[in-house]
Amino acid sequence: MEKITRLSRDLIKKGSIIEYYEDTMQIPNGNVVKWDFIKHNGAAAVVPVDEQGRLIMVKQYRNALERETLEVPAGGLKTPEEPTMEAAARELTEETGYHAEKLELLVSIYTTVAFCNEKIDIYVATGLTPGEQNLDEDEYVDVKAYTVDELVEKIYRLEIQDSKTIAAILAYKEKYVNQ
Repeated sequence: MEKITRLSRDLIKKGSIIEYYEDTMQIPNGNVVKWDFIKHNGAAAVVPVDEQGRLIMVKQYRNALERETLEVPAGGLKTPEEPTMEAAARELTEETGYHAEKLELLVSIYTTVAFCNEKIDIYVATGLTPGEQNLDEDEYVDVKAYTVDELVEKIYRLEIQDSKTIAAILAYKEKYVNQ
């Protein structure tokens, strides 16, 4: 593959969780084109597994979709340098109230590689102990446990469409359930 060169990157808008840039790129045929780029600090997600082997999920309203979604607990890094394991533990406690005895990295994903660098490290949390939710002031989260089979059915019935959640559930099933 021939080399593609970025000639410039111009900040168009800085938001609270993303920065939107316009990149000027030279492609192999010599043409100069404009590409969108969204910079994100990254995020962490967690697959909490209770003593019965059920996965603890959160239901919350997502403005981009104008509806509630069923997801694994997740959230953005406070800084790009924040260890994702710390962020996963924080989000688990904030959104579900649970604390984990053990966190293990399951998989890392890039959510939208065509125009965004958001990377999410997804952990499995075990040895859960219940506690109090500590939600952000703009969050309302309902917490419920499901079997892996129930969640896989929800994926294929198109009831779960969130990419990190689909990746988390299917990777967890492959690594821990289908052994």
